[in-house]
Amino acid sequence: MKIPKRIATVIINSLKGGVVPRIGLPYITVGRETEIDALLRDVDIIQDGGASFRFIVGRYGSGKSFLLQTIRNYVMDKNFVVVDADLSPERRLQGTKGQGLATYKELISNMSTKTRPEGGALTLILDRWISSVQSETAAESGLSFEDPKLSGLVEKKIFQVVNSLQEMVHGFDFAKLLTMYYRACAAGDDESKAKVVKWFRGEYHNKTEARAELGVNIVISDDDWYEYIKLFAMFLRKAGYGGMLILIDELVNIYKIPNSITRQYNYEKILTMYNDTLQGKARYLGIIMCGTPQCIEDTRRGVFSYEALRSRLEEGRFSRGDVKDVLAPVIRLSPLTNEEMLVLVEKLADIHAGLFDYQQTLGQEDLINFIRIEFGRIGADTKITPREVIRDFIELLNIVYQNPQIKVGELLTSEEFAYARSQVDEESLEKEFEEFEI
Repeated sequence: MKIPKRIATVIINSLKGGVVPRIGLPYITVGRETEIDALLRDVDIIQDGGASFRFIVGRYGSGKSFLLQTIRNYVMDKNFVVVDADLSPERRLQGTKGQGLATYKELISNMSTKTRPEGGALTLILDRWISSVQSETAAESGLSFEDPKLSGLVEKKIFQVVNSLQEMVHGFDFAKLLTMYYRACAAGDDESKAKVVKWFRGEYHNKTEARAELGVNIVISDDDWYEYIKLFAMFLRKAGYGGMLILIDELVNIYKIPNSITRQYNYEKILTMYNDTLQGKARYLGIIMCGTPQCIEDTRRGVFSYEALRSRLEEGRFSRGDVKDVLAPVIRLSPLTNEEMLVLVEKLADIHAGLFDYQQTLGQEDLINFIRIEFGRIGADTKITPREVIRDFIELLNIVYQNPQIKVGELLTSEEFAYARSQVDEESLEKEFEEFEI
């Protein structure tokens, strides 16, 4: 494969560090066709004015984040806006000390489009919307951009868009801020534009501050941030985008909350979001949340501890290990097969050789032996993850590249390699069975 070295570097370094690269995923995508097809079906529903909500469940390193990034890249190519955030002790869905608002801020900060995939696209989206309305109005009216009559026609068209949002919760205030942004653009007032963007980002601490700077008597808060996400989804559609996709990872951080009442409030927020998407109260909006099996299925502290969610999300009687319903709200990731992992390490070997400009020395038999050893460990059939295998393989490639005298076959069959593998297995088993107790 001919891959630019910039992309190859990101792929190898990210995977060696145990994280998912944000670029170059098509070069290493293996398996997951069923899950990807199911999520892409949701994308079509969102684009047609619907909404969707999915949980992706898998163990640490099983490929949840990889699947999220794959979908993220695909929907941005379909002209969607993507916002994403990892939950943490400081970022939750609901809180009394700004944790919910912190999640909103992270989502808006990471707002991404095809032309701004690294995030921070809010100002670009607003400016692009105003520019497109001006161009459209000029084309319809036949007026030039210098004609003073054009400004009035543009403002009228802007009002048509923002007025359609006023029927939604907090829509009037949202529309008022959009109008203020347009007028600041028309007047060349960059300071006022910055203040409006600051408001949209949820950075005003209280109503007094917002009233003093903008003349509005409302700010985005812990309690209502999700309502503004729904408003953004509707606005983005009217601004010419396909829709909005929210990606929330590390749901385990809600599971870890020691206070049961606080956990229940967070699960109640999930229920609200779930009901909105399935009942048609949200439009042009997709939500995907990722977590481990324990943080979802534990009936003491997990999502299933909230009965209203458990009754909606629990598997039916006909699902079994080898037959799964990927159209259900919860997608449970199955391990990649040995054959799929073999294809993946072949791709990585080619990328590594191209990155460091050397002739690939690992033959098919070496790759097969590596996979056989990795999956031959005790408990590997249920405990080993793609992340562990990939990190081991890249380490193997690095060692062989730096030490050409080493024979791959000898390294794989050495006692040191076997000992290291057993040590890694013990550590992964210990981590897997950690409990988060109060």
